[in-house]
Amino acid sequence: MKIMSVNAGSSSLKFSLFEMDTKEVIASGYFERVTLEGSFYTIKYNGEKIREEVNMPNHTVAVEVMLDRLIKLGIIQSLDEIEGVGHRAVHGSDVYKESVLITDKVMEDIDKFKSLAPLHNPANLLGIQAVKKALPNVPMVAVFDTAFHQTMSEENYIYPVPYEWYTKYGVRKYGFHGTSHQYISQKIQEILGTDKFRAIICHIGSGGSITAVKDGRCVDTTMGFTPLAGIVMGTRSGDIDPSIIPYVMEQEGLNAKEVVDELNKKSGLLGISGVGSDHRDIEEGMRNQNERCFLAEKILINSIVKYIAQYYVELGGCDMLVFTAGLGENAIDFRANVLTRLAPLGIIFDPDKNNFRGETREISHKDSPTKIYVIPTNEELMIALETLRIIQNR
Repeated sequence: MKIMSVNAGSSSLKFSLFEMDTKEVIASGYFERVTLEGSFYTIKYNGEKIREEVNMPNHTVAVEVMLDRLIKLGIIQSLDEIEGVGHRAVHGSDVYKESVLITDKVMEDIDKFKSLAPLHNPANLLGIQAVKKALPNVPMVAVFDTAFHQTMSEENYIYPVPYEWYTKYGVRKYGFHGTSHQYISQKIQEILGTDKFRAIICHIGSGGSITAVKDGRCVDTTMGFTPLAGIVMGTRSGDIDPSIIPYVMEQEGLNAKEVVDELNKKSGLLGISGVGSDHRDIEEGMRNQNERCFLAEKILINSIVKYIAQYYVELGGCDMLVFTAGLGENAIDFRANVLTRLAPLGIIFDPDKNNFRGETREISHKDSPTKIYVIPTNEELMIALETLRIIQNR
């Protein structure tokens, strides 16, 4: 059975086609500069990488090109082989607590929630509409980034602001990266052989979030009303004093949107270091004795350690601590620096075991009561698995 995962951006379209019997990727592709001049795509399959420039004035054309190339390249013989399509949908408000079969009502809601995710929900909807037009008889599933976190209790998702902001405008903690955290939670259950566990998952990439999970359900998470909250990220500030915003508005003559834009795009590692948002830039800067890069690294680690410690207490202990996503899976020294700080909690790592990248491995010391793992995430596969589950249970 073949299922496709789709992630549509405002000017992009990513896909992965899975053979669900083996959970293997048959092909994947990235369509870039959709709606813009110089649009092109790359498709990977059978160890090959095909790149072609093609005019894609909208997402409908991008989907048409994608499906046409799947057949022309012999990846599939017929569109009938695609039995389901899963779409990443960033925001489901507090309405969608799990993945759902896409109906007209679901599409209306994704559009309605665009005020909560103005950069993502409209783009996600464009992808859904384009695939629906091309494959009208294929069942489609919306997999919401926010869904996994909807098991949080009120004391963890209600902000200490006027309660009417929540009842009138939906101001609350939603959390993001839910598809990744859900995937890792399932992997933890497989490794431990039980659905009864306490885990802290550190999804650390250019964006980052940490989630406390108990028995497979989210207890708390670092991202909030938007993905701007929580730990320090590549270009996002993470948590700051909100009074900074009106102060900088007055000092710089900026409006609120412009200041928030700087907090999203010019802050974090980039803002502190002045060198770059990629952690590899920070590592290079530290090798060159750049003091601001050392500072950026310390602030990043501080923000992560604080949340791990908080969640350790919140969960009443931790059976497994997991590092995932680009930085969590690949940055050896970074992991070591975080874990060294956690020794007072009895979380002890083995430096020799930690010396690797991009695989599922245990890195905890034999005397550590908390298991420490690196587990590569796979959001595309999680979308496909959710799609399979929903369409089989229709």
